[in-house]
Amino acid sequence: MENPPANTPKIDDSGHGDLAAGVEIGSQMGDPVPAPQATLALQPTPRVPARLEALVETATAYANAASSDNTRDAYAKDWRHFTAWCRREGFEPLPPSSQVIGLYIGACASGSVVDTAAGKPKRNAPALSVATIERRLSGLAWNFTQRGVPMDRSDRHIATVLAGIRRKHAKPPRQKEAVLGEDVKAMVNTLGHDLRGLRDRAILLLGFAGGLRRSEIVGLDIVRDDKSDGHGWIEIFPDQGVLVTLRGKTGWRQVEVGRGASSDTCPVAALESWIRFGRIARGPLFRRIFKDNKTVDVERLSDKHVARLVKQTAFAAGVRSDLPEGERALLFSGHSLRAGLASSADIEERYVQKQLGHASAEMTRKYQRRRDRFRTNLTKASGL
Repeated sequence: MENPPANTPKIDDSGHGDLAAGVEIGSQMGDPVPAPQATLALQPTPRVPARLEALVETATAYANAASSDNTRDAYAKDWRHFTAWCRREGFEPLPPSSQVIGLYIGACASGSVVDTAAGKPKRNAPALSVATIERRLSGLAWNFTQRGVPMDRSDRHIATVLAGIRRKHAKPPRQKEAVLGEDVKAMVNTLGHDLRGLRDRAILLLGFAGGLRRSEIVGLDIVRDDKSDGHGWIEIFPDQGVLVTLRGKTGWRQVEVGRGASSDTCPVAALESWIRFGRIARGPLFRRIFKDNKTVDVERLSDKHVARLVKQTAFAAGVRSDLPEGERALLFSGHSLRAGLASSADIEERYVQKQLGHASAEMTRKYQRRRDRFRTNLTKASGL
């Protein structure tokens, strides 16, 4: 592969370069964006006047806020994987080439991936799933756009190869197991009554009753704070329930979580106990606990903790113990709580749809693992 001209800027393959907003503003105002952002520009740019540097930083911060940290981390990994593949195969990652991208997704689908450490094909390298390849394409499209050179995903060299991958390798989606109401009761019974047990009990019960995503659970604050990095806050109404206000992809929504029939499994009672004994007054609602199990940290809990918690307590409670342990390990995740509410709540579908924040009833039905699929019988309705 030929070396690029001396005046060609180095391409950032970390995936963590600056967003387009900062790059474009910097180039228009006449100053290169501070490193490492300048590595994204395809042409050298003059300096931004000092009086405008704060505006560039502000615009960049807003651009970063357009997507979640998890999304940006995933897109960064996609970019690193693609640029590493390009280097090994002798291709330039920029500007985007539809033919090269078509070869790349073909290599991902066939399993002909090269080990980055050894530089040799992996033995029995698993082919990537269709969903992963489509996610990688989305990540590449995002990265190319931030660098000012959009990728044409509809180009035949990409679209046709992707259509063939879908036709040959597409499999039915694997859904996580829904934990039902009785399962959640058994799961919380496996927890202790120490500080960590109080916190985890509140997480499971609030996550289930609210139909919340794991990122929404750990993103909650105890009170409203407009300067917080969280995704919402709670308001407890005595003898009634808790109102959860969430910031989602399409705007703000509110979720009402009422009190339960038993204090042992009431999400509001569990939340009140955690707040009282954890001495949570401001900031993140769910936080790390030090090893002494007596001291609560100020840092927000990771959403990975919710997934581990669901898996561990489901195993301890014997949920789906009829299956081999290997299969059970793949069944449960943080999403099991959300699917569990949709499958357990014996009420009109529209109420479940509202609680989960779905735009369509069809999406809600995907979460209802054990619904009566033949309640509406079109065969009889047609006279047969």
